[in-house]
Amino acid sequence: MRAYFQLTLAQLRIYFRNRQAMIWTLVFPFFFMIIFGLLFNDGNNATYSVKLVDLDQSQTSKQVVSILEKQKPLKINEVTQEEKAKNLLKNGKTDFVIVIPNGFQQQIPKNATTQPAKIEVLYNEKNISQVQTGLAVIQATVDGASKAISNYVPKFAIQQKGISGVTLKYLDFLVPGIVAMQIMNSNLNGVAGQIASWRERGVLRRMQGTTLRASTFIAAQITARLILNSLQAMLTILVGYFAFDVSIRGSFLLLILFVVLGTLTFMSIGFIIASLAKSPESAGPIAGFISFPLMFLGGVFFPVSGMPSYLQGFVKTIPITHLSSAMREIMNTGASFSDLSSDFWWLLVWMVVSFIIATKAFRWDVSK
Repeated sequence: MRAYFQLTLAQLRIYFRNRQAMIWTLVFPFFFMIIFGLLFNDGNNATYSVKLVDLDQSQTSKQVVSILEKQKPLKINEVTQEEKAKNLLKNGKTDFVIVIPNGFQQQIPKNATTQPAKIEVLYNEKNISQVQTGLAVIQATVDGASKAISNYVPKFAIQQKGISGVTLKYLDFLVPGIVAMQIMNSNLNGVAGQIASWRERGVLRRMQGTTLRASTFIAAQITARLILNSLQAMLTILVGYFAFDVSIRGSFLLLILFVVLGTLTFMSIGFIIASLAKSPESAGPIAGFISFPLMFLGGVFFPVSGMPSYLQGFVKTIPITHLSSAMREIMNTGASFSDLSSDFWWLLVWMVVSFIIATKAFRWDVSK
């Protein structure tokens, strides 16, 4: 038991003295959080750049311009040269060009049988999928302005009723993914590099020659990693909560359960990488080759549902997807264990299979 505690403490000291590991597992994720927090902490609402050309300069046209300028999604910039505005649109420097033609006020019909006056809205047809929402906003605003100017009295209307629900920002989505990424990087890169280094330097061979049992060595490794990952996860969550008002609606005990399960899963994969690597120099690239694409495929930064359909089948089988999904559901919606049973079993299967492979492939000596 004494050897177990000494090895655990030694592993914790090694980690805190390794500045590169500290940067990779703590500072680097916080860097992501701060950058994305500054960029998207306003809810990531879409806005559109609009160049507006009022050739009429009448009372009615100015009233329409005033109504358009009040729409928050539309960043209106009034210009005088129509051709220059069109060139900016062609070159991708603006999203829309709105042209109120000369004589607009005179074209407004006096009765319902006459054709309505036209306001020209130009957009880049190659970006139609990106500007659909902007077109809808402009259409609704112009319709509203038309009704206001003509003193239109509606015959019926909708009655809006808000229902209290969960309001999530992008950071609410991101922080659980950052925690999952920390667990993955800490164990894939940390375990693989360290074990490969100890093997090459003969540390493992000397341990094998002592009375130290392999189970004690592995138990100490697991305990130290569990302590580190739990501290990292709680620190990240608390920074997100206090600095960026990230929601925490679920159980901390359930969060810890998935932190433990994720740690055991990626530790087992890390041991496999350490067994495959012939040297510490090759362990890092192998771990990076696996972990780097998983950061983008596993739902850390972007929803899995938004990925191409041909990738989703594969993405839904990898462990980082289920770890980030479970952490996100716990924090964002307060999900219970029964809601996360699928993620739990996927991670458990990955852990068991990886552990079996790791025990078969593990080498104490570099020569074996």
